[in-house]
Amino acid sequence: MLDQLQPLGTLILKSLGTQILLDLENCNPDLLDDIDLIKDILKEAANLAGATIIGETFHKFHPVGVTGVVSIAESHICIHTWPEYSYASVDIFSCGDDFNLETASQIIEERLESTDSFSNLIERGLRQGQSNEDGDK
Repeated sequence: MLDQLQPLGTLILKSLGTQILLDLENCNPDLLDDIDLIKDILKEAANLAGATIIGETFHKFHPVGVTGVVSIAESHICIHTWPEYSYASVDIFSCGDDFNLETASQIIEERLESTDSFSNLIERGLRQGQSNEDGDK
C-alpha cells in the first residue's frame, strides 16, 4: 500500500471532495481537555458551515486529551488534542458543495484560542480515470 502513495500534487481527474488538515498550536490547554466543550465546538463548526450532522463519537483520555469525530452527511470533522503540548490536530473533509470548510476551520481555531495555526488543503478524488456510476472506466 505505501508503495502506491502519490505526491499531494498529483493531478486529480475527478474531484470527490476537499480536505483541510489543521495543526493548531498554542491553544488554551484547559479547553483542549474539556470533552463537552470540544463536542460543542465541533458541532457548532459543522452547523455554522452548513453541514448536516448525522452522528458523533468522542473519548476522553486520562490523564489528559480528547479525540472525537462528528460525522456529517458531507463527510466528517475529526479532532485529537494534546493539552500537555497546547496542540490540536483537526481533519475536516467535505464532499458537499454547500459545506464551507473555511468557516468550520476558523470557528475551531478561534474557539480553541490557537495563536499559531498551519493548514493543508487537499483535493481528494480519482487520479487514474473517471468512473461512471456503474464503476466502469
